[in-house]
Amino acid sequence: MPSVAPKASIADLIGYKPALAGAPGHARVVRLHVNEGALGPSPKAMEAMQTVATRIHQYPAVDASGLAVAIGRKHGIDPQRIVLGCGSDELIQVLCLAYVEPGDEVIHTQYGFLLFPMAAKIAGGVPVSAPDDGYTVSVDAILERVTPRTKLVFLANPNNPTGTYLAHDEVRRLRAGLPDRVVLVLDAAYAEYVQRNDYAAGIELVEETDNTVMLRTFSKAFGMAGLRLGWAYCPKTMADTLYSIRPPYGVNIPALAAGVAAIEDQAFQDATVAHNARWMPWLQAQFKALGLEPLPTVTNFLMVRFPTEPARNADAARRFLAARGILVREMAGYGAPEFIRLSVGSEDDNQLLVDALRDFLNGASS
Repeated sequence: MPSVAPKASIADLIGYKPALAGAPGHARVVRLHVNEGALGPSPKAMEAMQTVATRIHQYPAVDASGLAVAIGRKHGIDPQRIVLGCGSDELIQVLCLAYVEPGDEVIHTQYGFLLFPMAAKIAGGVPVSAPDDGYTVSVDAILERVTPRTKLVFLANPNNPTGTYLAHDEVRRLRAGLPDRVVLVLDAAYAEYVQRNDYAAGIELVEETDNTVMLRTFSKAFGMAGLRLGWAYCPKTMADTLYSIRPPYGVNIPALAAGVAAIEDQAFQDATVAHNARWMPWLQAQFKALGLEPLPTVTNFLMVRFPTEPARNADAARRFLAARGILVREMAGYGAPEFIRLSVGSEDDNQLLVDALRDFLNGASS
């Protein structure tokens, strides 16, 4: 009897399966592989969740207007143009489902977020990869791949996993070079960490055009990855479309309460950015002193190039670290097997990482 086959557009899809499991045998696991917030969540967000514990038998508000208003107040934007989702991941998929017809093309970048091509395929679209210039997105390469079938362009800025970014002028050049029928999606998941005068997350472009979307998340700088909370800022007509097809109760009551408290806790946000600004340069200097090559980054994570010899390469380093309870991300799935990606952790996490890498490069056993 033949088995039930999935639809043809996703038959060859490789599921996104981040290594979230712990390290067996270790009471403490140092999680530097999924770019979580180093300081955890805001204490005010945790307190807010406790205040709604008696309401979790109720469905959340469909429009989640309280959080949208808080976000709008924080960024000076229209709450009616904000769409909340179960993480920005859900919004990426909803965008593809809303605007991609079978056979439409969706452009993503060479080292862009793996979910972009996956969401395109799930919607029946055709992912088109634009090569990077080194490890930075190339606007020219994206524009060269636009065809009459292009419907969406996904740009993670800053980019995951490379940590690089495009200046706002370059993003504007990209938007100006795209046909009006093409939706530009700016995934600014790491915007809070960027300390560059020529960077912008995308609010202005959303305001000025009717075909640009900005995505943001509470998973990174706000330290709330486990609550799965993200949002999109988009033209009002697009917001209405997205709300019409996304699950009506996609954001839960504890996440909504924590989101409002977190967005209003500026002191915690400042502490998070300051922690990253302190420890990222320290990590980069330590890696260089060990003879490794960290790539430049504007985020809370970075890619590090390892030697090519089997006993000292990236895969050997990842396995050595895992044996010590330190989890980092392999980059072979992105076509960069000579790298590992890791995020800034707590002070203790960072020191444990550097000490372990020193032992590894000196030939110690795990």
